[in-house]
Amino acid sequence: MDDALALSALVLALSGQLVQKVHEQVSRQGFEDLRPAHGFAFARISAGGATTADLAEHLGVTKQAAAQLVEELVRKGYVARQPHPRDARAKLLELTGKGRAAARAADEAARTAVAPWREALGEARFAELVSDLNRIAPRGPIRPSW
Repeated sequence: MDDALALSALVLALSGQLVQKVHEQVSRQGFEDLRPAHGFAFARISAGGATTADLAEHLGVTKQAAAQLVEELVRKGYVARQPHPRDARAKLLELTGKGRAAARAADEAARTAVAPWREALGEARFAELVSDLNRIAPRGPIRPSW
């Protein structure tokens, strides 16, 4: 297998493993009603200024699918809709206290999930890996605002 295919397979495998481990730990923290897709939505919403259309673009889904996801998260108490200051037709999405608690649980789960990678690579190499991935990530990291 050439390096490009090997890298693709490894990144996909690690990504799937990371999502699964984070989801399992978040569920154990009392957020059993969340799915991995919710975490991707939380990441965009927590960055601030997100509308349903922004969320659809971030997730790569239709506006209708994003609206259904938002409605589910509102119904479960994780997300609230607020008036948009510049667009009367749009609503800004924000995490509620429950949503921020779930996001913090996911952050801790992610730290726990990548701890073996950090240990295997050592601090310096791990930091280089993070730097390298930041350099090639299509939109850069999403920085939560909680």
